[in-house]
Order: sequence, then structure tokens, then C-alpha cells
Amino acid sequence: MSRKGVPSWLYEGARVRDPSENREGIAQFIGEWVDPTTRKAIPHAIFLRPEGGGQEWVVADHHTLREAEPR
Repeated sequence: MSRKGVPSWLYEGARVRDPSENREGIAQFIGEWVDPTTRKAIPHAIFLRPEGGGQEWVVADHHTLREAEPR
């Protein structure tokens, strides 16, 4: 799958800040996701999981994400 439009800092394994959720996570997967409400397919959704494990969440629009500060 093409990563067209996805910034170079956003890759599987990257630490990511999600301001809308006020938390950080690790990008687990970048790929297609179907929004269960609208049934619209999102080709470059970002699947995130908290560092150390926990509940995964999906971000449909990568423009809302920020690169996490280095530790």
C-alpha cells in the first residue's frame, strides 16, 4: 500500500501524540479501516496502542496526530 500523504515520522513503531485523546501511543498499523458509523473506508487510518499495552484506538485522519517528544 502506498503511504502517499503520510508524513515520514509516522510509521509502524513510531511514538505518536494524539491531542484529541490527550495521550500517546505506538503506531501498530497504518492501513485501511472502515468507520462503523458511516461505513466509509479510510485508506490510511492509524492504529495506535498505549506503550506497554492496553486498549487500541484508531485515528482516521493522521493530520490530527503529532510526533511524540523523544524520551
